[in-house]
Amino acid sequence: MIKKILKNEAFQSLFASLLCIILGVAIGYVVLLFINPTGAGEAIMEVLKNFMHYSKANLQLKNFGGTLVKTAPLIMCSLSILFAFKVGLFNIGAAGQYCVGICVSLYCALALGMGWVPCMLLAAVAGALYGAIVGLLKSYCNVNEVISGIMLNWIALYSTNMILTNVKEGTSPYTFHLSTDGPQAILPTMGLENLFAGNEKVTIALPLSILTAVLVLVVLEKTKFGFELKATGFNKNAAKYCGMAEKRNIIVTLMISGAIASLGASFLYLTDFEQWSCTSSAVPAMGFNGIAAAFLGGLNPIGTIFSSYFIQHITNGGAFVDKTMYCSQISDLISAIIIYLCGFVFFIKYMMNYVIDKNEERQALKAKAEAEAEAKTQEGGDK
Repeated sequence: MIKKILKNEAFQSLFASLLCIILGVAIGYVVLLFINPTGAGEAIMEVLKNFMHYSKANLQLKNFGGTLVKTAPLIMCSLSILFAFKVGLFNIGAAGQYCVGICVSLYCALALGMGWVPCMLLAAVAGALYGAIVGLLKSYCNVNEVISGIMLNWIALYSTNMILTNVKEGTSPYTFHLSTDGPQAILPTMGLENLFAGNEKVTIALPLSILTAVLVLVVLEKTKFGFELKATGFNKNAAKYCGMAEKRNIIVTLMISGAIASLGASFLYLTDFEQWSCTSSAVPAMGFNGIAAAFLGGLNPIGTIFSSYFIQHITNGGAFVDKTMYCSQISDLISAIIIYLCGFVFFIKYMMNYVIDKNEERQALKAKAEAEAEAKTQEGGDK
């Protein structure tokens, strides 16, 4: 029974992810000790506590809601990475597709006065078309999706800055607030704000992101379409030989991946939780954090929900660290360490299987030796 559990894929993924988290936090604590040993223990606890920093229940709930607001787009970005990776593609262009989602959703809301449904749908369509560029280059020009994705990230960033300049405040680089200039585009809360002490930023984005995770799981694991996509990822030549449209599958995969990332952007910016700065010089970290969340979740759509929350939890927790001793980016450092350790998830799973197989081999040899010894003893007795 224990061996069966240890060899279970889900258990191994969970164990490897938890080990990466524990090691990441431990290494982060050691780094804090080197920076300033006086408050290292308190600082690491503040990062881990996050909203529990507050003593009042209503403040805890309100800040917990704030963490969940940013968890929803991170889930979507991680699903975008995961979907492409399951088909053998590394969609590092998710960050650029996320930018496209920001641009389209905010422009449609603030400049065109559209409601939240068309804003979301158009953001998804734009992300799909942007992902299709990478897919076309990969399928017909054999351009590596990593190279084209990185280049398109920067094109998306600066295009977003340029386009959203038309809907920004006159005295600041930030776009207008949806609450005043586009209230029709704010996502509905459907009563969720009552669960989080009246935090109206908690919208249907959260349940929609969880629903998307379930949908991705069903598509990849339970449908013919998902099987064909994964088969193309394993070996596109074999897929072509079997009659599958391998080029079409690559393009469709990156279109779906791009649509998910862009939709995630609308899940955040259509809550009026934050504004876009039209002078941004860096691609949003959300797209890259999605890589960590996908791998930390064991490349399982349901696992990404929990890993995305954890990464956002410690990121928000960094705001409560004593700024006189440490900078607020200490949570980003811990996240970066965990992201690095995520690369060892598959190695940990490999080592677990290796140890289990070796142990079974030793037990089999021992049983064989005992059986032979018993046979010889019985043979000697018969004589």
